[in-house]
Amino acid sequence: MLQPREAEPSLSDRPPAVLGPANRRRRLCLVLIKPSHYDDEGYVIQWYRSAIPSNSLAVLYGLAKTCAEQKSLGEDIELEIHGFDETNTRIDARRIAALVGAADIGLVMLVGVQSNQFPRALDIARPLRQRGIMVGIGGFHVSGTIAMLTERDPDVRRAEEMGVFLFAGEAEEGRLEQVLRDAIDGRTQPLYNFMNDLPNLEGVPAPVLPAVRIRRTAGAHTSFDAGRGCPYQCSFCTIINVQGRKSRRRSPADIEAIVRANLAQGIHRFFITDDNFARNKDWEPIVDRLIQLREKENLKFNFIIQVDTLCHRIPNFIEKCARAGVKRVFIGLENINPESLMGAKKRQNKITEYRKMLLAWKSVGAITYCGYILGFPNDTMESIRRDIEIIQRELPVDLLEFFHLTPLPGSEDHKKLHTAGVAMDPDMNKYDLNHVTTAHPRMSASECEKAYEMAWKTYYSPKHFEVVLKRAAATNISPGKTLFLMVWFKGCISIEKIHPLEGGFLRLKFRRDRRPGLPIEPAWLFYPKYWLETLRKQGQWVSFYLRMRMIYLRIKRDPERRNYMDLALSPVADDETESRELFQSDAAQAYVRQEQRLDKVSHGAAA
Repeated sequence: MLQPREAEPSLSDRPPAVLGPANRRRRLCLVLIKPSHYDDEGYVIQWYRSAIPSNSLAVLYGLAKTCAEQKSLGEDIELEIHGFDETNTRIDARRIAALVGAADIGLVMLVGVQSNQFPRALDIARPLRQRGIMVGIGGFHVSGTIAMLTERDPDVRRAEEMGVFLFAGEAEEGRLEQVLRDAIDGRTQPLYNFMNDLPNLEGVPAPVLPAVRIRRTAGAHTSFDAGRGCPYQCSFCTIINVQGRKSRRRSPADIEAIVRANLAQGIHRFFITDDNFARNKDWEPIVDRLIQLREKENLKFNFIIQVDTLCHRIPNFIEKCARAGVKRVFIGLENINPESLMGAKKRQNKITEYRKMLLAWKSVGAITYCGYILGFPNDTMESIRRDIEIIQRELPVDLLEFFHLTPLPGSEDHKKLHTAGVAMDPDMNKYDLNHVTTAHPRMSASECEKAYEMAWKTYYSPKHFEVVLKRAAATNISPGKTLFLMVWFKGCISIEKIHPLEGGFLRLKFRRDRRPGLPIEPAWLFYPKYWLETLRKQGQWVSFYLRMRMIYLRIKRDPERRNYMDLALSPVADDETESRELFQSDAAQAYVRQEQRLDKVSHGAAA
């Protein structure tokens, strides 16, 4: 169904807040907003049902909720909290201003703001500041640029000039409470910088969102972080420079409480947002606690997690994750060229281990998503196509998602280019990993864009759709779920022209919610165009799904489907480095020889 045009954000979760004249308590209205960003036409990317909700929003909501319940701001302060995710809720400055204006004290915080979302965050903040409302911005762009640059990022400086206060770092251990106390006193600081003091996570208030918000996502997924920090040094990553490289984690009891609280409100699907759950030092006691809930108490829930390519080497890790309810796994494969991996300091990715790792997840019935980066210095259109075709034949990957190599603010790559004065696109809205933002040594910007389109088209061809579904049927992975996810990924790119991670169900556009500087289309033009576009897209979705479903039904009815075998599913053999095309490039051969030398040295030392 279509949401009525020009609809306002749903505020149905607002608690009653009528105070009698004799009641001298003051009401503090805190509005937490996770902003979206603009598409290529300048409209906010927004859906009737969006993807998985923001963990940053859940973290801040949970901290504020505990603050309200414990009355830590004082008995005379009534804290009213609203949390909105703009990917599924329209944010209108007039309604937000009216919401906070009805309270004694009003504060709007834009949370978890990534670089590509920062221009939109500024556009939300501007009319609120013009009305004299206190506004703050935090998240990876603020934290990453403060951590890595010696001067202020231009967009961050614009926020300061607007009178927006900045928050760098994490909000646990009383830091959000400090901001709220300053807001009550009317003297928020220009910058709250906690980058050099990462908080402990054990026993702190849990990430939580009301069910009414979670159900605005497709599949009613929610998210939480079991831990933060990653030990690796990938040069394109911002996480290690914002959350650190030391493992900090919630306790098994904390995780159990999060799961039980969500089960109590009817939410059974979770995304653990740890950048690398396999390197959470308490992964095993956490997983053991979840296994107990599933196997002893028969509670029903499942998870999506993110891991590295060496997770299969951890004893019992994959088997226990499956028992704990892990159904889908995101793996940062990134590339199959060892030279590119080493250049990005992705030393932990060993191409000789890829098949072992993927087959291990196949053996427990988990669907694998693998991220793949395009635009490393040695990439060409031809080399990218060849590598994808090798992956199709030799690696049992289910879903492959492509990204441009992007110098994200807060990463080592960005810092190096910035220090060297190398040109980068000044528009932060493009830093979503789906746009070219800096020059490539061997391809023009146009060629990089064509390579990106070619990669999606090559991997998600009808022929490979059939191969992936056959592999799913042969390995006891639900072909139906695999079909749905592959249709989602391919359809988001080819129909919606949006990356699957930003996708959703039924695209919403609002005429006046267009990026400043672009014309507001007249109603007689906008609405017919939007309705026709919506009908056309829904027709394309249905047609595409039905075509792929015919392939699925043919496989499902095949009595020999369990016996399917191909090169990717075959057991790992000792001579693979000699026989597989994956290892035949000069870079791969050099890497294999190096690994063999290291293996001999380690065996000699052990002997």
